[in-house]
Amino acid sequence: MKRWVVSIGVLLALFGCASNKTSGIKIEGQTQAVLYGDAQMGKKFSIDDISTIDTNGHARAVVRLSNTTSTDQIIQYRFYWYDAQGLEVNTKQAPWKRAILRGDETVTLSEVSVNPNGKEFRVQLRGADE
Repeated sequence: MKRWVVSIGVLLALFGCASNKTSGIKIEGQTQAVLYGDAQMGKKFSIDDISTIDTNGHARAVVRLSNTTSTDQIIQYRFYWYDAQGLEVNTKQAPWKRAILRGDETVTLSEVSVNPNGKEFRVQLRGADE
């Protein structure tokens, strides 16, 4: 329960600090919650699967994302990693990664936590300029 409350607090802080450029879709690995900060992005994509897999002592985040439109969509995404207590383990934010989803295509976004203390994740998606 405490971890859940901390996660909600972190999300509220992030929503308060988010600019229009970073609004989009946030996906929580532990609770499998999908938070839509941009209604238009919510109409263009569906989240088909959210999971965490152990890979040689490190957590691997796996998110299956589908483009529900018939046109190409360009997104940027970034993973955030948290320890068992809900505290962020990355000392520096990872750069945004770019992905192109063709019309009606499903892709898997995946990342392995570099820090072995990283057990839970959050991934943030936003639209990208071409």
